Formats: sequence, structure tokens, C-alpha cells
Amino acid sequence: MKAVILVAGEGKRLRPLTLGRPKHLLPIAGKPLLEYTIEMLKKIGIKDIILVVGHSEELIKDYFKDGSSFKINIEYITQYPPLGTAHAAGLTEKYIDDDFILIYGDIIVSQNTYDELLKKYNKINKKSIISLKIVNDPEKYGIVQLENDQAIRIIEKPNDPKLGNLANAGIYILKPTIFDHIKKTQKSKRGEYEITDSLQMFIDDGNPLYGFILPYWWVDVGRPWDLLDANKLLMDEIEYNVKGTVEQGAYLHGNVSIGENSIIRSGAYLKGPIIIGKNCDIGPNCYIRDYATIGDNVRIGNACEIKGSIIMKNTKIAHLSYVGDSIIGENCNLGAGTITANLRFDKKHIKMTIKERRISSKRKKLGTIIGDYVQTGIGTTILPGIKIGTNSIVGPNINVWEDIPENSLVILKEKLEIRKR
Repeated sequence: MKAVILVAGEGKRLRPLTLGRPKHLLPIAGKPLLEYTIEMLKKIGIKDIILVVGHSEELIKDYFKDGSSFKINIEYITQYPPLGTAHAAGLTEKYIDDDFILIYGDIIVSQNTYDELLKKYNKINKKSIISLKIVNDPEKYGIVQLENDQAIRIIEKPNDPKLGNLANAGIYILKPTIFDHIKKTQKSKRGEYEITDSLQMFIDDGNPLYGFILPYWWVDVGRPWDLLDANKLLMDEIEYNVKGTVEQGAYLHGNVSIGENSIIRSGAYLKGPIIIGKNCDIGPNCYIRDYATIGDNVRIGNACEIKGSIIMKNTKIAHLSYVGDSIIGENCNLGAGTITANLRFDKKHIKMTIKERRISSKRKKLGTIIGDYVQTGIGTTILPGIKIGTNSIVGPNINVWEDIPENSLVILKEKLEIRKR
């Protein structure tokens, strides 16, 4: 069986994190999102993977190459222009001659999910499958109605809660005959060719499409805080090991991974689960805890606290700073005393602006999202849910109350009076 993974999307809702990379290469739990999916497929015996690429495809190709370093075979197909999921899947027809797995590239699930998916496939005599997730807000998803364990109807973002709460989870096992229905698919109201429309025709023509309700967790990584959710869930499943140097007087508690050539200096207190990459310099006298993921070549210095955050490679947080429930991009430098607030006074859910709309994260704790190459001055305070764009500089002693676009210089002008005593 081959696998097709759709990774052509741009990820605009994840900006500023996706200005310099495709969303499928965003790091979670120490690896790119897409790498986890590929490794999970490999563990269930799939060695041939087709990646349908588009936006920033050269970065994906450069990272995974032909797949030989992962002991699999990877082929690439470019989707341009991006015309929808059915169009993307249809491009792979000449590569497919048997049942295949189709996966949306921004979906991440537990490894155990793929094991159970194959069990279901064999149990139903190798019929087609659509994976489903029980959701509390069906109006945001494509909802699938089942009858005798088989899908009979797919409704996009229904307004009627009586239509059910089984959302399309973006993982399928399909037969090559699906391509006949893809060819007949018309553009949707969004101006795209939707795979769900193809599947509805597949069902209407009498083909069985069995529902598989996901038995474990599932995250659709579409907004910045989804990365934090996926990071936490994956960190509860991975293996941990210490390859770096831990000085006398540093304390490690719980699951902690430390990469090669990293040093944990005396006085550092690490409370897992924590992942620290290669060539990092941590401490002295800092506190890192609870689902913090730190990339390669990162400096965390004296009297800093990092909690529940993703710190990407080559970033420096050297003195007296707090980073909580935040994502900090690559090559950033946070000045001494930079504080990311992550909790509202009224304890309400924190909102964030996504594509010019204020969206509730449904999280009571959420810090800041900072793009690559951002620098903050000493004493910078960043309010919950704020985004700072790539390649921006925030001057000293500034309270950041609103989002800052990329390539911005933010300074605070004060009148300084000096009088004789």
C-alpha cells in the first residue's frame, strides 16, 4: 500500500510562523510536523509515499529528499495552482494501482491510530474508509452521517446540530476507482475541487465507505495554538534520552531529552517533559518545565523560565525572561527582562487575530507568537495572544498591546527631564 500526503497548503492562519517555511515543516516535539506522519506510516509498513507539494516545495524536498535517509521512498508531485483536495489527490492517479492511504498533511494523530486503522481495514475485508472525529463544534467541520457503519452523507459545516458531530478527520483508505469520481467533481462554492464531493459521488454510486471513529487524540494544525496542543500530545508518547552534558548542581526531573553537544549548567532546574535540541547552552540558574520544546543552537540563560512553549533553533533568551505558552521563531533574540504574559486578569479565554478576524483560542493560557528574526529590548512586556511579525524589532520598556506586522521597528518616545537636586 502507498500513502499520499497533501502538503501543498500555504498555512496563512499560522502566520507569522509560515512566512519563511511551509506549515508542514513547523517543529513540534523536536521534529517537523510532516516527519511525524511519515515515521508513523513507516511503522505500519508503508515504504512508498507520495507528497503533493506546492507552497515552499523546495524546502520540503530539501528536508526529505528521496526519503532514503528515512529508509522509505518519496516521490513528489507539484500542485499548481492550488485547486483543492480533489485536484491534489487526482494528480497522483498514475502512481496508484491499488488501495492507498490519503492524508491531509496538517493532520497529526497518535501512532496507535494508524495501527487501529489498518485493523479496521482488514476487518471489513479491505473496503474504503473515512476517518472520523467526535467534535463539540460540528459547524466548523465537514460532518459525516453513518448508517450501519457506512457513510451515507457528507455535509460541509452544517448549521443544524441534529446532523451529528462526526467530523471528517482527513485520513482515508481509498480504492483507485476514486479517481473516476474525482474527474467528475465540480468546483465548490469556494472555487475548489473538494475530495468530500468526490467521496459523496463514490457513495452515491453504491461504493461502501466505512466510518472509522478515531480512538485516540487528533489535532488539525490550522492555528498557532494547535501547534502547542500537538506538541503536548506528542511529548506524552515519544521516547526520551540524554546525550548532552549535565553539570553537577543541575537537576533533571521526569522525562527530559537533551541533544548532542548541549550543556545544562549548574543551577538549572528541568522539570519534564522537556525536549532540548543539539548544541544548546542552558543555564545557569534557570527553570525549564512542563512541555517546553527547545530547538538546536538555543541559548537559555540566567534566571529565565520557559514553560509549555516551542522555542525554535538559533534563538537566544539570555537573562531574566519568562516565556510561557508561546511560540518563538528562529534566530530571535529576547532582551533581558522580556516577559510574555499568558493569562488574562479575568481568566477568560484568550483571543488572537487570525486572517483579520478575532478568534477565541478556547485556552485560558496562551502567550505570544513571534516570527523569525525578531529582537526585543530590555523590559519588553507582551500581552496574551499577541503576534509579532518576522524581522521586527521592539525597543526597550515597551508594553506590546497589539499585533506588530513583519519588518517593523517599534520604539517608545519618552520625554526625559533632568533637574538639579
